[in-house]
Amino acid sequence: VFLAGIVPGLIRVGMIGGWAVWQGKVQSVTRHNFNIGKIISALKGARWEAIIPVLVLFGIFGGYTTLVETAALISIYVFVVEFFIYKDLKYNDLQKIILDCSTLIGGVLIILGVAMGLTSYLVDAQIPMHLLEWVKSTISSKFIFLLMLNIFLLAVGCLMDIFSAIIIVVPLITPLGAYFGIDPIHLAIIFIANLELGFLTPPVGMNLFLSSYRFEEPMSNIYKSTLPFFLVMLLSVIAITYIPILSTWVIK
Repeated sequence: VFLAGIVPGLIRVGMIGGWAVWQGKVQSVTRHNFNIGKIISALKGARWEAIIPVLVLFGIFGGYTTLVETAALISIYVFVVEFFIYKDLKYNDLQKIILDCSTLIGGVLIILGVAMGLTSYLVDAQIPMHLLEWVKSTISSKFIFLLMLNIFLLAVGCLMDIFSAIIIVVPLITPLGAYFGIDPIHLAIIFIANLELGFLTPPVGMNLFLSSYRFEEPMSNIYKSTLPFFLVMLLSVIAITYIPILSTWVIK
């Protein structure tokens, strides 16, 4: 799935970047000449942070560490950098950091526990099979199924966090994808792309509320500002959905 997401990710970045460049020209944003010296200076200033993506990719794709092990090692690395090199953290800060992290982790574990319980119920009640039979009797077109799947996943992305969505929704859509002949890797990329967009979908996308709180702006301003980016990302989701080769080309 990591490899399959490379091309869709580049497409999404390219589309958003293209929109930003076009908007810069329309709004006559001040431009600055390319300066390699400033780039080198910035890289030097962020040299300890710049190593993190390299360590993550090297550990995972090199087969040296699992996802969980990589996360643990990166956490230790960041702690060492912040505590011993930058010295932004003091010994007295550790208690608050541990408490905040424990609260966050505890909340996630509660969510996962409830989600796994609901998933077990859905499986025991054979809800995925009943859903499959219903879809077979009502939807015959793969095109229509993908359209309905996108709408459903956008709604899920608005209302659920990604951890719960993975545990609850994936068992429901996997047999449907197999029935319509959708490659599992392609289905996974569709799932991830839609959930990411769901966080930005009005009126209840999670990132919209976080942005409103963080920047102290009313929700109406947030909706207006993010709408163009939502539409650009929606176009990328449509492309990812209906052009399977974008997700499967690297794998094959």
